[in-house]
Amino acid sequence: MMKKNAIQALTLSLVLASSGAFAQNTPIGLWKVVDDDTKQPLSYVRISEVGGVLSGRMEKLLDPSRQDAKCEQCTDDRKNQPMLGMTIMRNVKATEEGIWEGGEILDPNNGKVYRVRLKPLDEGKELEVRGYIGPFFRNQHWTRVE
Repeated sequence: MMKKNAIQALTLSLVLASSGAFAQNTPIGLWKVVDDDTKQPLSYVRISEVGGVLSGRMEKLLDPSRQDAKCEQCTDDRKNQPMLGMTIMRNVKATEEGIWEGGEILDPNNGKVYRVRLKPLDEGKELEVRGYIGPFFRNQHWTRVE
């Protein structure tokens, strides 16, 4: 009986450890976004999944003076909407192991919408976020908060 309990405990711990590692290798979670130019933290973006589709929304703006900021540069349904709580990433789906794409991401600072590709790095501690139009792209590296 003791051996059976030890095997069950070991199996459970392996399942929990592997599910934790798997969860970390997805874009799902809370991420810190840093300004490309100043290298200052800008916001936290929460990426969530519903029905196999990822979306990301601005959960927290880190600059106290921007708490009431609106997306004045946006040209779609987000025009003049508050940035706090705004969905900036839509319709992203898994394509191959470790890559999510097919959706779009909004840069709320300039109102431009780009196609997006997400790739977890460093065992899921970092997320490469690539926004692109045609052959032109820009990468950001977001840091996992949770």
